[in-house]
Amino acid sequence: MKLTGAQILIKMIKAEGIDTIFGYPGGAVIDIYDAIEKQVGLKHILVRHEQGAVHAADGYARANQSVGVALVTSGPGATNTVTGIASAHSDSIPLVVFTGQVPTGLIGNDAFQEVDIVGITRPCTKHNYLVKSVDKLAATIKEAFHLARSGRPGPVLVDLPKDIVQTQVEFEEPSKVSLKSYKPNYTPNKKQLTKVVDLIRQAKRPVIFAGGGVILAQASGEITRLAKMAQIPVTASLMGLGAFPGSDPLWLGMLGMHGTYRANMSIGHCDLMLAVGVRFDDRVTGNIEKFAPDARIVQIDIDPTSIHKNIEVQCPIVGDCKAALKEILRLMDDQSPEAFINNRPEWLNQIAEWKSTMPLKYDQGKDIIKPQFVIEKLYELTKGEAIITTEVGQNQMWAAQYYHFDKPNHFITSGGLGVMGFGLPAAIGAKAACPDKLVVDVAGDGSIQMNIQELMTAIESKIDVKIVILNNRYLGMVRQWQELFYEKVYSSTNMENAPDFVKLAQAYGAKGLKCTRPDAVEATLAEGLNTDGTVVMEFVVDREESVYPMVPAGASITEMLLV
Repeated sequence: MKLTGAQILIKMIKAEGIDTIFGYPGGAVIDIYDAIEKQVGLKHILVRHEQGAVHAADGYARANQSVGVALVTSGPGATNTVTGIASAHSDSIPLVVFTGQVPTGLIGNDAFQEVDIVGITRPCTKHNYLVKSVDKLAATIKEAFHLARSGRPGPVLVDLPKDIVQTQVEFEEPSKVSLKSYKPNYTPNKKQLTKVVDLIRQAKRPVIFAGGGVILAQASGEITRLAKMAQIPVTASLMGLGAFPGSDPLWLGMLGMHGTYRANMSIGHCDLMLAVGVRFDDRVTGNIEKFAPDARIVQIDIDPTSIHKNIEVQCPIVGDCKAALKEILRLMDDQSPEAFINNRPEWLNQIAEWKSTMPLKYDQGKDIIKPQFVIEKLYELTKGEAIITTEVGQNQMWAAQYYHFDKPNHFITSGGLGVMGFGLPAAIGAKAACPDKLVVDVAGDGSIQMNIQELMTAIESKIDVKIVILNNRYLGMVRQWQELFYEKVYSSTNMENAPDFVKLAQAYGAKGLKCTRPDAVEATLAEGLNTDGTVVMEFVVDREESVYPMVPAGASITEMLLV
């Protein structure tokens, strides 16, 4: 059977179980779009900017626990994907991004809309390809999906010259992928895991530190069982929120720069840390010389390059998080349960004291809306069941602190790269993946404007998302740093000249709501959440409210600013 390269591309995407792609057409990919139009079983969602396509694919991948796919044209279409690709790379999200390219005979000639996107994205992809022969196209696509989803997941880019997608060739189903130089190690060393069990039994002040790798490995059930069996308190990175139930008594909250007092103090005083699926980002560790100074650290990660990268650990384990936790649980099942919990009461009492004396707090008066109050009411009204995406900045931190995530894949945010403009397209992708779930983007007035054009994507594609804008008329996180460390010189952070978000929502065809009083917050949220279609809810909040606790740069995570 003879097929064009474009037809082979569509056939291979469908063979990988993909039902939705996000994209924006152009001359270099016009043949691919023609092939999409003539087939069934693959939905294309037209975005309004290529960055939005990649963020939407990212949200789709996380919500659906699958691979996200984006398709864009050459030149500026390709370069517009770089931020989304870099974000996915930082957060280990499996994506395959297909970019158009000028015909092979013109590559290197500075042709119209030609860029070396393979070279540009080499530092921020797991791997990338320039397809030079249509005979290798099918096998390349199969490899790309295999690389994206296996081992430590990540984005893969496939660059498609126009003549390659136009050429016909006899199609043959590619065989199973086998890459000699790529063999992820999924099976952890059992001797090391035996040591972990001994360390758990001996520990008096243990803590589990869960990262995004727990969620990617679908190991939330195992880490929850381990924590409860051995009565070990659990904290998480921003990317790990939802790996352990946020309503459980053993939950410490997020740790790090804006972590809870009890989480940060627990890390400072623990004698054993089980770090699972984490890379010890600087926002988590603070001053690395003072991080967990009394602890023996176990690090479990699929990526060997993450071990010892930022923090020296005493018990390194390379392997799949789920497999490692399952074996630890099996080894513990062979021993008396009392052996693992006899040392815990004093430690748990200390944590309870930290929690009661220094809880997360804010002062909600009668006149000005506090942003934390909006998030708390959002949590109450949704019963914690919504998928929450965020932009980046104070809105992101308040969502992490005050919305309690009991399930994995319900908190979708740009963690490692911290991309403003991520939340709205990610919400669209998450809703496309989970049409029966409520999806809410928590945004700031600055970051929402980075990709606000994607409102049209939501409206046109009938992807109903809810947007909660915490409008403080500032670039809030930068303003907070300027207040604390730059003598309140608010250079270029004042955002008072802002659009009317209600009218802007209406211009796109969405419903717009605005709330300026604390006593109207609940009613505004209820109306917005219960209205069919896409809704923008703007909450005019305290202009100079800050995110606390906060660990200043260079300080230990136990040295927090609390007010």
